[in-house]
Amino acid sequence: MNFTLIFNDKKEIKSLNKDTSIKNVLDEMELSSEIIIAKKNGDIVIEDEKIENGDEIHLIQIIYGG
Repeated sequence: MNFTLIFNDKKEIKSLNKDTSIKNVLDEMELSSEIIIAKKNGDIVIEDEKIENGDEIHLIQIIYGG
């Protein structure tokens, strides 16, 4: 079972465990949900969202500034 991860214009296929969530992926990449927006199959989701086989997860970094 796999899913597609897109981050910083890089697309890669990642293996999927039974109960993998967006939070698990963020933790593995040492990223904070405070600076990342996650999209699952084109829809914005919360970090507790479960990832299923074949999903496309797009992580978008929020840019702060003023």
